[in-house]
Amino acid sequence: MADFDLSIDEKRVYADKSEKTTVYVAANMGVVTVDVSDDLVGGFRIDHRCDPRDIAGSPGEIAVATAEDVLLVRDDYHELDFGPAVAVGFHQNRIVAADESGRVARFAEDGWTDLGTVEDVRALDGSLVAAADGVYRIVGDELSHVGLDDVRDVSDPAGRLGSDTGVPLVATDSALYALGNGWMETLDSETSVVESMPDGRADAVTPGGIVTLDGETWKENPIPVAEAVVSLAHDARTTYAVTDVGTLCLQTTGSEWRTQVLGLDATGIAVR
Repeated sequence: MADFDLSIDEKRVYADKSEKTTVYVAANMGVVTVDVSDDLVGGFRIDHRCDPRDIAGSPGEIAVATAEDVLLVRDDYHELDFGPAVAVGFHQNRIVAADESGRVARFAEDGWTDLGTVEDVRALDGSLVAAADGVYRIVGDELSHVGLDDVRDVSDPAGRLGSDTGVPLVATDSALYALGNGWMETLDSETSVVESMPDGRADAVTPGGIVTLDGETWKENPIPVAEAVVSLAHDARTTYAVTDVGTLCLQTTGSEWRTQVLGLDATGIAVR
């Protein structure tokens, strides 16, 4: 169901909701914000014009990797003097970023601390770095190679939030892996995107579409449009997905997918 077609009653329910979420989408014209209440999609707008390459969320904050700098979003957009970036994430609630040369650094109040250099960084989340030659882990102020190959995406909810709950997941061109007694294959399929939460919820993107973790089994959970999902995000109740041509999809616990066409090519999605 496209949310352009919301009934008058649904719009009234949306207007009466006090709990609203702002979803941030990295699109070709900049950062787009979308108002969401429960599983209803409200208005959307270009919130900040830039050239975003990646976007990530942490409680109360959004980080954006752009062609010019890394931006921290709280009540406004703040440049962090990193320089052009290709990937961004959060490690123990602090921003980490990577540039085209492979430099990986972490931001704190006194500025950026370089952690190391990795060729062809593809994604950052928590203590993990996805790269062409495998997974790297942030250990103190350094990077350590910890296995695998041709990694497309990583999800490390414990490392992201500085907690002790949540299983690290790694998406590769051959399979999806979970960290247990070493890296253990949890899904025998090429995966391009993975996102997980401390409460055990997890979703990934395979050539056939989105799969959702149900207990110990990955089950197909396709969105209602024939488009490629490029990014996933979660909050306390909802899973968010965005496609390459800018369709926002959301699914609250126990509900069907809702969609909203944004009309902009997209590369990432995040909530805070």
